[in-house]
Amino acid sequence: MPRNRKAVKNKAARRPLASVRKKSRSARNSVALKGTVKSSKSAKAELRHIPWETVPVEELNPTLGRHFVVGGDIMVARVLMKKGCIVPLHSHHNEQLTYILEGALKFWIDGKEIVVRAGEVLTIPRNMPHRAEALEDTVDLDVFNPPRMDWINKTDQYLRKAR
Repeated sequence: MPRNRKAVKNKAARRPLASVRKKSRSARNSVALKGTVKSSKSAKAELRHIPWETVPVEELNPTLGRHFVVGGDIMVARVLMKKGCIVPLHSHHNEQLTYILEGALKFWIDGKEIVVRAGEVLTIPRNMPHRAEALEDTVDLDVFNPPRMDWINKTDQYLRKAR
C-alpha cells in the first residue's frame, strides 16, 4: 500500500524545530500543557483528548525536539529530529516502542545496526543499551511503559547536549 504523505502532513502538528525558537522562553521550557502530564497524586484513569498542536515542543538541542503526553502507566512522545541528529548511547528501565512516521533512524542495539523507516516499528526491551542517528529529517512516536520520569523531570542530560 503506497504511503500517502499528504495525509500525514499537518502544518500545525508538524512544526519544524525552527518555529520552536520563535516561541517565548516559557513556552519552550514547558514540556506539556497542563493536563497532558498526569499528576502522581491521581490514581483514577481519565479520558482526555489532546491534539498534538496543543502540546508545546521542547527543544532539547538544535537537532532534537519532542512533546509528550503521559497516562497512568504509559507515555507517548512525538520526537522531531533533523538529519544527523544523534541520540547518544543510553538505556532505561522502560520498555520502548518506536514507530517512524516520517524519515528514517539508524539504531545501534544489541550488537546490530538496524535502520527503521517510515511505517516501521522497533521494540526495545527494558535495560537494553541503544543509540540512534537520524538518516534524514524524522518524526517518530515513542511509547514507553512506564513513563520516562527523566523526561518528565527534565533530568535527561544526555539528550540536552548540543551535537
